[in-house]
Amino acid sequence: METTDQLRHQLIERLMARHTEKVAYAAIGLWEPLATQVVSLVGEEGFNSLYARSAFVAQSKFPWLAAHSLSPQTDLRFAELKTSLEGQIAAQARAANNLLLTTVTDILAALIGEQLTAGILRSAWGDDASYSASKEFKNE
Repeated sequence: METTDQLRHQLIERLMARHTEKVAYAAIGLWEPLATQVVSLVGEEGFNSLYARSAFVAQSKFPWLAAHSLSPQTDLRFAELKTSLEGQIAAQARAANNLLLTTVTDILAALIGEQLTAGILRSAWGDDASYSASKEFKNE
């Protein structure tokens, strides 16, 4: 049986795999609603800390990923990330964004629990973000 971590990681891969071109644009399309949901729960500074930690981890594999600082303006929050991703071939950009998103969601799940994380992802990404985290909790 797959773990909820694996299901969450597969979800992120599936959402990003839909976009063979304009990967940076697609990545930001996932980040912005996710940030809105997380900020509503842990605040701007909490999200920034979570993001910075995840970027630090992702940079060990993708050192070109300049995603450690966020703009204080919400409409420009991910400008640095977008620029970094645009400078890479699509496969590399997708892999880096997948790692960044999986790291954020892993940390988030460890802090607030899998069920609440699943709810945040559904709120951010709609029905596309459904995975069986809630079913797994019912079986425990």
